[in-house]
Amino acid sequence: MTKKTIGLDDRLYQYLHKISLREPEILQKLRDETEELPMSVMQVSPEQGQFMGFLVRLMGAKKTLDIGVFTGYSSLAVALALPPGGKVVGCDTSEEYTAIARRYWQDAGVEDKVDLYLAPALETLDRLIEEGQGGTFDFAFIDADKNNYGNYFDRALELLRPGGLIAVDNVLWSGKVAEPDEQDNLTTAIRNFNQRVYSDERVDISLVPIADGLTLALKR
Repeated sequence: MTKKTIGLDDRLYQYLHKISLREPEILQKLRDETEELPMSVMQVSPEQGQFMGFLVRLMGAKKTLDIGVFTGYSSLAVALALPPGGKVVGCDTSEEYTAIARRYWQDAGVEDKVDLYLAPALETLDRLIEEGQGGTFDFAFIDADKNNYGNYFDRALELLRPGGLIAVDNVLWSGKVAEPDEQDNLTTAIRNFNQRVYSDERVDISLVPIADGLTLALKR
């Protein structure tokens, strides 16, 4: 028994994968290819992708947001979990990285479930709001530029229905958020965002210590 969340050393982390990770082969192939890229650190962990797919199935989500697509692991994990007719709206600016995502969406047979917008995410989110899509999304994943986390969160909250869920990545930021001496721009941005969400009465929250920290915010 323990009164606090335990840490995972390499041995325990591998055990976690061995007895709980059911990663489809297509996702493993995408993860392996992404690992060869210079920015591979931006890849979500497989257990986090599985967790998000689990959440999407649990809540019966049909319409979701993916803010920060990169090579498509999170969007593919969610698309695979969506029912027929489900939709992922992806926001990114990189044609290079999202070309990899498109290839894997096609190989997985879910390309019809993903609408990709290649534009600054705030422009895309504002466009969706202007089109009258507020209150129509079930789930949103935020994993893009950290300085805009607050703006993405507000737009996502407007686009979500009551009872919809936002998942925000990297909120523990390799532990730097808990170190007072860490005052660089990105660490400060995430620290401020975490405090803001903690004080936001529009949502119920839980910070899950999976991967680099995942905040879940349920719209009231």
